[in-house]
Amino acid sequence: MSEPWLHIVGIGEDGMDGLVPATRAVVEAAEIIIGGDRHHRLSESVVAQRVAWPSPFDALIGVLQSYRGKRVVVLATGDPLWFSVGARIGRAIDPSEITYHPQLSAFQLAGARMGWSMPDVETLTVHGRPVEQMIAYIQPDIRLLILTTGAETPAQIAAFLTERGFGQSKMTVLAAMGGKDEQRFDGIASDWAHEVPAFNTMAVECIAGPDAALLPRVPGLADELFQSDGTMTKQEVRAATLAKLMPMRGALLWDIGTGCGSVAVEWMRAARYARAIGIEPRADRRAMAAANALALGAPKLELIDGKVPEALSGLAAPDAVFIGGGLSDATFEAAWEALRPLGRLVANAVTLESEAVLIGLHKKHGGQLVKLQVNRAEPVGSLTGWRPLMPVTQWSLIKR
Repeated sequence: MSEPWLHIVGIGEDGMDGLVPATRAVVEAAEIIIGGDRHHRLSESVVAQRVAWPSPFDALIGVLQSYRGKRVVVLATGDPLWFSVGARIGRAIDPSEITYHPQLSAFQLAGARMGWSMPDVETLTVHGRPVEQMIAYIQPDIRLLILTTGAETPAQIAAFLTERGFGQSKMTVLAAMGGKDEQRFDGIASDWAHEVPAFNTMAVECIAGPDAALLPRVPGLADELFQSDGTMTKQEVRAATLAKLMPMRGALLWDIGTGCGSVAVEWMRAARYARAIGIEPRADRRAMAAANALALGAPKLELIDGKVPEALSGLAAPDAVFIGGGLSDATFEAAWEALRPLGRLVANAVTLESEAVLIGLHKKHGGQLVKLQVNRAEPVGSLTGWRPLMPVTQWSLIKR
């Protein structure tokens, strides 16, 4: 096992004075200190070779490895393993070579300022990530702590809240927490007008108005929430489909014949860091899927122009596959071959021809074959009657 040569140190607005003696000694003994301008300013009393974050940032690992054998310190804000650079470095460099020195995180400081218990809040970051991903967390009575992208982020989040009927939500922006220049800005989403520092943390208490859009993380969003040309997996069938696909943290879905993206979007909303690749040959439907992903908080949905099974070649191995279009024996074989162990595959069919393919696959491979029939109550003149949706044949199985 290698000896640790790399120290990743969390530092707060109180700089070197806020470090415990052992950590302070590590920083003072460093030959090389890597960090952002703010980190170098907070530790300017230490004499060492200073290195700025590389551009592009992905070059950081190579930069670090070039200094192996020296006393290297990476300065990060707060807790280096909580939505911070420490986790990224730890995935690329053997953890046995690293010593972490955590400081109070921005989340903990913000929770203390707000009087909020950490187990009772959702913590998320939009720092360097699409701001739209926070939309998936907008729900009645939920408290959010959010690491932001910059000075413009609070206004963007205020707009998201207001557009979805949460305009009365309470918002607080906290800046320079723990330092002599600490600032606090309070307001409500619908009339947010503060100019805030670029480096800040948000606290949001979501308050739903009578017209609020209810967007639970549990699959089965209303059909009306999606842009569609009418060809989509309907709400009730979509909920049953996602139940068989089993969204899990960080898992990857292939949504074959993604259409307007309803299944892929709900997959990504249902579990933290869940990813999805939608394969769709029609440009108009890919455009709708992209718009739905942004509007519903899944901005990282990846969309591919292509026909199956050819378009599946070279894609990252999935944890789950949904075949909603382009069903054929060849498509199934390509998807099944790529599917990871314990992966889930679900295929839906509405035509007799597609149903025949599913029946044949079921005979050969087993799994579960069900018929889903949904009837919705609709007006019939001055009265009400049941109007059936097209029945859906669903085949599902797990790769063991």
